[in-house]
Amino acid sequence: MKLAFSTLGVPGLPISDVVRLAASHGYHGVELRTHPEEPVHTGLDLTARAEVAAEFKTAGVEILGLAGYARVAAPGDDEPVLAEIRDLLLLARDLGAPFIRVFPGGDSGPTTPGQDPGQSAEEADATAARRLGTAAEYAADLGVRILLETHDSHRTGADAIRVLGPVGHRQAGALWDVMHTWLGGEQPSASFAALSPFLGYVQVKDIASADDTTPLALGAGVLPLTECVDVLSREGWDGWLCWEYEKRWYESAAPLEGLLSAGHNYLSQLLNEAA
Repeated sequence: MKLAFSTLGVPGLPISDVVRLAASHGYHGVELRTHPEEPVHTGLDLTARAEVAAEFKTAGVEILGLAGYARVAAPGDDEPVLAEIRDLLLLARDLGAPFIRVFPGGDSGPTTPGQDPGQSAEEADATAARRLGTAAEYAADLGVRILLETHDSHRTGADAIRVLGPVGHRQAGALWDVMHTWLGGEQPSASFAALSPFLGYVQVKDIASADDTTPLALGAGVLPLTECVDVLSREGWDGWLCWEYEKRWYESAAPLEGLLSAGHNYLSQLLNEAA
């Protein structure tokens, strides 16, 4: 398996520094948080896109994927969501990234009496499947794969396949966030069994507890990382493990830069033991 980290852990860091950190700490790739407050976003012109791609290529570091924020199960019109996905797919094509990340973002709506109940879970599933099915056709033309992250309204593997199963398109896959499947009460073996036909890559992280999701160094918390790696190795899965250290949302968290070497060593050890 190859190892990567997400720029969510180093918010706003210039691309040259991101590439340097990856290369100097032994990571094969980087997941780029794609947002206007970051160096890489869909507003970049072609010259800037070429420069980003060249920096990574020169360093021998891969751009694993673009972590976007389109919410495919959210209520509302399809076109704004599809336009956001198309822009992200074009950026991925230009940067040479094989994957983009989207969120479910389903909203069951308010439950206060007298308020609009919003959409049902079944409606959210259908909305997400419809949008992903449409976007997957566009993704196929560009050679990029759309990954639905286990997150928010669809945090388990069982939730995600309610969407991905009906889509039935190779370019629509899954991104397994091990924290969210664990918070959803799903065992790693069950998550893998559900997601394996669709799996693009796996996001690893660690936290203190279900009530305190402040990011910790890998191995310092409660998430079943050993079990996840064991399952992946046992099943012969040979993809990417990406460390998503959510420093952007937790100012009190230790800087990622000082943890990267230990994190690489920890994951390497897990992989060696599983093998």
